[in-house]
Amino acid sequence: MSDPTPLAQADAMIEKAWGRPIADLQALAVRRPVQDPLLTAAMHLRSALVVSNNAVAVHQDRLHALTRPGYVPPFYDLERTTRAATELRVAQAESLTALRGIGYLIEAREAATAHSVPGVRLAQAAVARSTQARPALGHPPDRPGPTATTGPRAATIGPRR
Repeated sequence: MSDPTPLAQADAMIEKAWGRPIADLQALAVRRPVQDPLLTAAMHLRSALVVSNNAVAVHQDRLHALTRPGYVPPFYDLERTTRAATELRVAQAESLTALRGIGYLIEAREAATAHSVPGVRLAQAAVARSTQARPALGHPPDRPGPTATTGPRAATIGPRR
């Protein structure tokens, strides 16, 4: 049995991470993209993966046709064979890159939802404290401070005390 395609791997990863079938997640990503931006990004990468997966299938078929058993390609077909092999490798690299990107998005989602990690709780507490902090004593933030004088003060009339 051959390895599953990158598209099948991506579907399994996304379904496991979000706990829903791909069809439901696609509809959710289209209807409410702001609600879960990581899901929207994962679905965009998945659509790119669909395109590159189709390109891999086309290039594989072309390469198999050019290198079928018992077929001796003429000299001018060697360039086509080389080009088909190169395009196949590029399409496979694009597929693996999209699959890796989906994996990184899932890792980011898991890290964002990990509330039990002490560092995350400390960061959340610091953000909460910073929004509740009192303004510093002194001038209000909307009023500029006193301007500094640049030069000697003018002589004042009368005695100084």
